[in-house]
Amino acid sequence: MKKVIASNNAPAAIGPYSQAIEVNGMVFVSGQLPIDPQTGEFPEGGIKEQTKQSFENIKAILSEAGLTTDNIVKTTVLLADIADFAGMNEVYATQFAGTFPARSAFAVRTLPKNALVEIEVIAAR
Repeated sequence: MKKVIASNNAPAAIGPYSQAIEVNGMVFVSGQLPIDPQTGEFPEGGIKEQTKQSFENIKAILSEAGLTTDNIVKTTVLLADIADFAGMNEVYATQFAGTFPARSAFAVRTLPKNALVEIEVIAAR
């Protein structure tokens, strides 16, 4: 049976989806745009600030499920411009203490709200 995971400390879904779904000990976190849940806006700056905010949103949702970034087994990073890969990667590397999860990273034509990055994760209990 699937369970909806939702946190008030992350932006509400902006479409017909859940922040996260848990099933069989796996938590599937929807792609997180770098929206500050307090302001509804992107943080000032560029790819580094947006990557950090996307991870803050992910951490809030995982926390609601009783998990941390240590539980992440797979990430998918979507970039509006592959030239931002190095800046994203610099911040990404600081988000994990120990073994890094498996990862895919793609450049896409555009992201919702013209974000520079969107990150989704899968975590395991």
